[in-house]
Amino acid sequence: MFQNLICGGQNADGVDATNDMSYMCLEASLHVLLPAPSLSVRIWNLTPHEFMIKAGEVTRTGIGLPAYYNDEVIIPSLVSRGLTIQDARDYNIIGCVEPQKSGKTDGWHDAAFFNMLRPLEMVFSQGVDKGVQVGPKTPAVTSMTTFEEIFDAYKKQSDYMVSLMVNADNAIDYAHMERAPLPFLSSMIDDCIKRGKSVQEGGAVYNFTGPQGFGVANMADGLWAIKKLLFEEKKYSLADFKEAVENNFGKDMDPSMAQKLTAKVILELHKNGVTPDNDNILNIYKKVAANPCSEEKKAFYGKLLDDINAVDKFGNDLHDIDAFAREVAYVYTRELEKFDNPRGGKFHAGLYPVSANVPLGAQTGATPDGRLAYTPIADGVSPAAGRDVSGPTAAANSVSRLDHFIASNGTLYNMKFHPSALKGRSGLESFVALVRGYFDQKGSHMQFNVVSRETLLDAQKHPENYKSLVVRVAGYSALFTTLSRSLQDDIINRTEQGGF
Repeated sequence: MFQNLICGGQNADGVDATNDMSYMCLEASLHVLLPAPSLSVRIWNLTPHEFMIKAGEVTRTGIGLPAYYNDEVIIPSLVSRGLTIQDARDYNIIGCVEPQKSGKTDGWHDAAFFNMLRPLEMVFSQGVDKGVQVGPKTPAVTSMTTFEEIFDAYKKQSDYMVSLMVNADNAIDYAHMERAPLPFLSSMIDDCIKRGKSVQEGGAVYNFTGPQGFGVANMADGLWAIKKLLFEEKKYSLADFKEAVENNFGKDMDPSMAQKLTAKVILELHKNGVTPDNDNILNIYKKVAANPCSEEKKAFYGKLLDDINAVDKFGNDLHDIDAFAREVAYVYTRELEKFDNPRGGKFHAGLYPVSANVPLGAQTGATPDGRLAYTPIADGVSPAAGRDVSGPTAAANSVSRLDHFIASNGTLYNMKFHPSALKGRSGLESFVALVRGYFDQKGSHMQFNVVSRETLLDAQKHPENYKSLVVRVAGYSALFTTLSRSLQDDIINRTEQGGF
């Protein structure tokens, strides 16, 4: 059972709730160094400084705890969704990063995962996937002459996919309402007994559906590269970009992904009554793994990739692209909040992945930000891995410029530090200043890994020596050696900040 223990913050009357027990919970975490129960701290402008220092001591152990939440964002965002100010002040975290008033809410957090890169894939294919028209037939990108046309096409594809997701979620809600009411759960949630309704029928005081989107950074970086390289500098055409992403920028396939794709090809052959022998399977693998592009094309795609990498990226305290990233996130968050659920509540967005950015990335082709095919998507509201190269303060400034209030189902911001960054009292003071600075600018959530890249790589090679190594994954911590290789790689590839 996943449990989330929360300390600090304020009570229903708006008085600081930090007490001796808050410090004891942090101290206990220092003693046991376990990933469970998950530990979270609520921060606001009256949070004692020494409480934050104590939380920083836990953070620098490297166990990925605690997660940090900003009352100054979360409380008003919940009030905007209909909670009383007293209930909003009394929120806790359910699951990974999702805030709610316990005992009164049916939040259906994690109602779906929304891959924000998928609509852009549909823009390049005019809504066609594997020969089937699965999205709106938007104009061919080769006919587009302005950036607004491609952004509008993205919005159209995204809006359609959001509507499909909402229909699916609501269908499940109706099925639960009719086929699977839960009377025991309902007996513990206000106002189910008073209303004579189960939770599934809308008996709770507050009813929400919260699907989460991710890939904000990839979308912002990709569309920004198109805007700059095509429509401003006029170095390339949309046909060049389309061809480049279809051919994975001329790069060969990752071996593990090539194996998975080979397995899919073999499965399709079996369905058609064909059983390939070992030689056939090897040839299929070689064809999948090796990019068939000519050397001339590979050189052209390589130059395009270099130019993409040179364009400004989200996560470096650059106001223009940060403002654009905010608009990109709105494509998902503003559309979603237009919809109601069958329990008398509303849809509201989360921007966090629960590590689904890895498996869904494995289903997504190359994208215009330079991300290669079938590699992980940026998690939550974090910059894309390795793109935030101007230090932790610059990265935090960028992320704070997204609208965290509208994502009232929670946002997730991952940051990784080398252990030397948090050494001594001065390291802790700098760390607390970073959290305070981010929260003052109205960021909603932060969580940290404090572990060196070298340690993680060695743990992959010698897992027997690291059985107790704990890391922060998404909204949870876990033993590093129990994670899949792809998740391990995703954590290793996060930008490592060496100091403040």
